[in-house]
Amino acid sequence: MKKQLLTLALIIGASSAINAQEEQTKKEQTKKEELKNVRSSLHIMIIESDNFPQKEVVLKAFNNAPFPDKYNDHQIGEKSFNPIDYPLTAEEKAIIYTPSKMGKLVSSAAAIQIDSLKRELPYRINKYLAKEKIANELVAKWYNRQADGSFDSELILERGVMGATFVETKTSQASEEGKSLLSNVGKELIPNTFVVINKFNFVENEPVARVIRDVAKNVADSSITVPALLEKAKKGIDAVYEKTKEGYSIWATSYLYKLVWNDSIRQIFYNDFYMDKTDLDPKKKVAFDNSDLFKLEFVGDESATGLILFSLKEKRTEDQIIELSTVRIIDNVYAKLQKKYDVFKTKTPLYTGNPITAKIGTKEGLVGGEKFEVLQPSQVSRVSPVIYKRIGTIKVDKDLIWDNTYNAGEAKDLDPVADGVAPKPVINATTFKGGNKYEEGYYIKQIK
Repeated sequence: MKKQLLTLALIIGASSAINAQEEQTKKEQTKKEELKNVRSSLHIMIIESDNFPQKEVVLKAFNNAPFPDKYNDHQIGEKSFNPIDYPLTAEEKAIIYTPSKMGKLVSSAAAIQIDSLKRELPYRINKYLAKEKIANELVAKWYNRQADGSFDSELILERGVMGATFVETKTSQASEEGKSLLSNVGKELIPNTFVVINKFNFVENEPVARVIRDVAKNVADSSITVPALLEKAKKGIDAVYEKTKEGYSIWATSYLYKLVWNDSIRQIFYNDFYMDKTDLDPKKKVAFDNSDLFKLEFVGDESATGLILFSLKEKRTEDQIIELSTVRIIDNVYAKLQKKYDVFKTKTPLYTGNPITAKIGTKEGLVGGEKFEVLQPSQVSRVSPVIYKRIGTIKVDKDLIWDNTYNAGEAKDLDPVADGVAPKPVINATTFKGGNKYEEGYYIKQIK
């Protein structure tokens, strides 16, 4: 009898554990589904530039880098372009340059060339985006455009605010509720479509350090007359040179663009271009292909720099260190874009309500003290857009920030804890201060 009771207890315990696990899995899935509601969609590109040291390693790192996990992947195939293929006309250059400005800005032919490339790049990017109709391609992806020119709403509904059963029953374009659903969801999601175009430069530190050393010594020679002091100054200059000559420096500049999508553009799209498999019209297909209606507007740019050094204690190869630094500088510049431009900021769901935690961290540039607003989502009906009401503010706890930089866990594994030293507690989400009235399902957004 006792054995039977024990067996029954074990069965009940196991069943409870399974149910608890299933419940936790459902909660995690719910969080993932909720995140779909507020994600912006992103297409990422890289500018093909002149050769630089370790170029292939840097490009490989960019192409293999994990897609930013706070955005929907809206890649359209085009991942790179060469600005040389999109030259400016004399009239376009006249808008950029005037003789008086160029005379003040530069003093040599080489400087003119460098300055010209930098000043012309945003205009060449605009020319590329317009000529290749990148905005049309982004819209086409939203509506799952096929070779025959037909569209459907599968992707919009997938990224929208409804559950699977609702999708299955409301996708019919014939029903008024289906049209209302598609219009409202598209109105909320499509305007938050972005393109980030990245430019990298990678240089050896030694030539730059050498030039600085030589200039510093010339200054010392001309300004210090006491031999002992001059010798001491030069030793200091050489010491700085030795410290700064190793490794590489990497620069990343990212240009942010946003798809223009409003009521008038949406209306023209549905009236003049939209058709499904049941109502094909070759004229609408050609009209969409040739249309200049869709455009990308420039939001702004940001830059980040990084120093790449190699150590005899380092267990990674040189290529692995470069790849790691490249991915991290990409994350860095994206974090700066989010902080600078409100339109590019993401809404992140609270991971837990008490304590207040969220799955963001050092990769998003958090250092402690950053302020976030807490947003409570609400929806009048299943076909209406989600409304976010601000209900409070919270701050990042500087002592409990999640290190979610690329390969952060691997880096820690390479640096084992010394004997007798207690390991640091594992942090898998950033903790915030600001009360205990918030719940899972609320969202947070950083305040500028």
